[in-house]
Amino acid sequence: MADADLRHVRPYGDTWNDGVVQLSFSLPVPYGEEAKEAARQFATKMGLQEASVVHATDLGEQMTFFVVYGKAQQEIDFTAIKVPKVESPVMDFYEINAFIRERIGRKIVVIGACTGTDAHTVGIDAIMNMKGYAGEYGLERYPEIDAYNLGSQVQNEEMVRKAIELKADAILVSQVVTQKDVHIPNLGELVDLLEAQGLRKRMVLICGGPRIHHELALELGYDAGFGPGTLAPEAASFIVHEMVKRHLV
Repeated sequence: MADADLRHVRPYGDTWNDGVVQLSFSLPVPYGEEAKEAARQFATKMGLQEASVVHATDLGEQMTFFVVYGKAQQEIDFTAIKVPKVESPVMDFYEINAFIRERIGRKIVVIGACTGTDAHTVGIDAIMNMKGYAGEYGLERYPEIDAYNLGSQVQNEEMVRKAIELKADAILVSQVVTQKDVHIPNLGELVDLLEAQGLRKRMVLICGGPRIHHELALELGYDAGFGPGTLAPEAASFIVHEMVKRHLV
């Protein structure tokens, strides 16, 4: 709304600024009225006012799932929020290929994979595979890019060997499986291996996935981090601009 005060933002449920939120969770208690009351009390202790259990389901094994409504009293100053983001102009398929020909003067080599124990390739496939995703070609379709999709469960040592063998200009790492934050040490290990080989400064390093954001990527030693929904032109645009900026041509 045009008259919204972005310095005092509260959730909107039924009426403006009422603070109404919906949350869902499970408790290790048997289904019943006592379980619903436990969920209501839990939500109240979280700070919600007028907490109400609107749905409860018996999950078996002494577990119950709940959906709860309540009113939050907290507010956010939206104008004070500063989120680190990838700052790079996004070009389309044709512009990227023209940029490579004119500014780099040779084909670039990009390798990508899901590393460690991660076997979920949907993200890296959307970026790399020729068919692409959401109407955008994958990097394998770009005439000025030699793209190598190494697939899933690729160990970091193998990624480094392939980077050396193929003379990679950029490495893309997809991390979907993130239980117990396993993606963080795995991503950090790749950076350490590249630095040990003296390769880190000679290539562009990008990671992406549902729990990846640009700030985390920078903290781990990557050049950029992309979240869900990233398409090939976004990754390719960043790569080629970064190569020119760092004189990796």
